[in-house]
Amino acid sequence: MAEKRDLVLIVDDDEAVQSVLYKVIRSNGLETQLASSGEQALELVAHNHFDLILLDVNMHGMDGFAVIRTLRQWGTKTPIIIVSGRQEDYDTLYGLDIGADDYVTKPFNPVVLGAKVKALIRRSKGNISGNDPIIAAGPFRYHTQTLRLHKDGREIILSSKENAMMKLFLDNINRIFPRELIYELVWGEDIVDDNAIMVYINRLRQKIEDDPAKPRYIQTVRGLGYRFVV
Repeated sequence: MAEKRDLVLIVDDDEAVQSVLYKVIRSNGLETQLASSGEQALELVAHNHFDLILLDVNMHGMDGFAVIRTLRQWGTKTPIIIVSGRQEDYDTLYGLDIGADDYVTKPFNPVVLGAKVKALIRRSKGNISGNDPIIAAGPFRYHTQTLRLHKDGREIILSSKENAMMKLFLDNINRIFPRELIYELVWGEDIVDDNAIMVYINRLRQKIEDDPAKPRYIQTVRGLGYRFVV
């Protein structure tokens, strides 16, 4: 009896891109199924098991970001790679922050994409045994699957917004984030509430800093925003 091959869902409303992705996936020994819209993708995921999803962002109707948010709200753990023509840094960060596992821009290298797909499927199957990928930075350890943060071995309990902000900082150590970008990535809104950002920065400092009055890790960069350093 032939061994069952891993199944990848390709979601893109461009037939030419679908064809290229189909060839890449099949050439790597994987099975594929196609969806031409976000709505169709959700319907397929609701009734089938996929080992990985390749997802475009710009589609008619429901866009790729909305698909990711919906799947993660469902509790779906299937790895997702965004394959998009949008190359702005904030698109990448936003996609990863709401639950995508990787972000690949078009035009892409088929060999590199194939390797990413197979590596992510292997990693995902390894996580079933409970080996969560961990982001390690200074005294901090962040479990990306369980969303738990530890400092020097002690767990720090975070709210959902604090969690999203902490992961954003840990993924981008030493990078300066303007308030506008933090608000867009964490709150998902364009109209910035400076007070909300300051409140949550202060809450996070109270939890992770040795001396919140003299923050060592979350630094204010005057006139620019905030930076996380270790």
